[in-house]
Amino acid sequence: MASAPGTRPARSPATGVDAEGARPAMIIVGAGPGGLACAITAADAGARVLLLEKAPDVGGALPYSGGHLSAGGFSAQRERGIDDDPERHFEDIRRISRGTAREDLTRLSLREQPAVLEWLIASGFVPDPQTPRIVHGHEPYRTPRTVHATALPGGPAILAALRPLLDAHRAAGRIDLRCGVRVTELLIEDGAATGVIAEDGTRWRAPAVVLATGGFGYEPELFAELEGAPLTTSAAPTSTGDGLLMGRRAGAGLQGSGMYIPTFGGLPPNDGDLRVDWSHRPQLVAVERPPWEIYVDRRGRRWIAEDEPSIDRKERVLTTIEQMTFWMVFDARALRESQPMVHGWSPAELVAQCGRRRGVHQASDLAGLAEQAGIDAAGLIDEVTRYNLFVAAGRDPDFARAHLPAPIAEPPYYAIENHPVTLITFVGLDVDARLRVRRGDGQVIPGLYAVGEVIGSAAVNGNAFCSGMCLTPAMAFGRLVGRRLAMAGK
Repeated sequence: MASAPGTRPARSPATGVDAEGARPAMIIVGAGPGGLACAITAADAGARVLLLEKAPDVGGALPYSGGHLSAGGFSAQRERGIDDDPERHFEDIRRISRGTAREDLTRLSLREQPAVLEWLIASGFVPDPQTPRIVHGHEPYRTPRTVHATALPGGPAILAALRPLLDAHRAAGRIDLRCGVRVTELLIEDGAATGVIAEDGTRWRAPAVVLATGGFGYEPELFAELEGAPLTTSAAPTSTGDGLLMGRRAGAGLQGSGMYIPTFGGLPPNDGDLRVDWSHRPQLVAVERPPWEIYVDRRGRRWIAEDEPSIDRKERVLTTIEQMTFWMVFDARALRESQPMVHGWSPAELVAQCGRRRGVHQASDLAGLAEQAGIDAAGLIDEVTRYNLFVAAGRDPDFARAHLPAPIAEPPYYAIENHPVTLITFVGLDVDARLRVRRGDGQVIPGLYAVGEVIGSAAVNGNAFCSGMCLTPAMAFGRLVGRRLAMAGK
């Protein structure tokens, strides 16, 4: 007898087979953007899906994400008279990444990304009316193609559009969602993936397993091993590399090694938390706020032109600095006359944080400032003196900085500590152009697929950040795999 709509059929804890004897067409591990897109698309095509999520609720990275999406040639662009297509989008990515992204996967994603945007918009996602736009927080595209919600962070608005689609399929019995289930192992039989094993020993079987478990930006030891960099993160606390570790134990190869690059600067976390305070981040985009400050390392030395317009270049030079940590150093006049130094803080609010918020310092002289911040005092005093001479001369022979508005000379003085921020992880499971996971020798593991950050963001970003190329490819690949597996099961 069929179960009533909206109820979950009784299942054998050992096999995942329901009371009618039917197995799901696929098991999807992870209910973030890639896993949700995969499950919903497969269910749209009539497939039965088992969706397992270790967190108490779905969403993955979405509750924490800025929610930037991009595509070349979709309705919001056409409405604003923007002429674009996937090929021009690809050329921009190739330029920004210096050709380091995988061409096969990038082109595959870009062909699907306009449909992802139309799908979300049709499902209730409302882009900010000021978008599509060019985002300068990453190396900019040449064409406006990035959209996000009006309210920031924008990830929750994407989740709000996906949730009713998920709920409808759950009510119809096509998606069996189980939250609070941590999958720890893949079932591998005769070299093929045939199911998964949960932490409590429960086993489920299906013809296909899709890993959509996200990255490892909240797992310091794995991050140190694979990216070889200090970790200050904006990743979700669930981003602990589960899928990557399971795949690696099953013999999967990795891709994206050596591609790591940090996002340029954020306040150090408080109280030992790994997560950066992304709502109060220093405003370091020179084209949006011409800098009054200088950037110094632990020795008190400048290391780049602070008005360098290329965030990409700043990020690359940052990797050469000790611990990728630097300080913005400025004075009372800069605080008063510059645009706000930190998003969300007025000048008075910034002053109030000095000595209270980790990494935010104020002192009556440069020597005292250096002592508070942990900067070499002699180096800082010498560098500020040298910089002030450049301001007086109207020329910076060290770094060719052009914006020299005023000397750093009016006390009190300020220093804001900045750390590299991990938005995405670059290493991931190696997949072929059908998103099938490959072994270290390049051979496919039958029945095993991966989508989203678990395949490594380098797959479509290369050694760079390309706007909207994390969430959108995750959903694009999820849709492609969900559609393909659903059709294969018919």
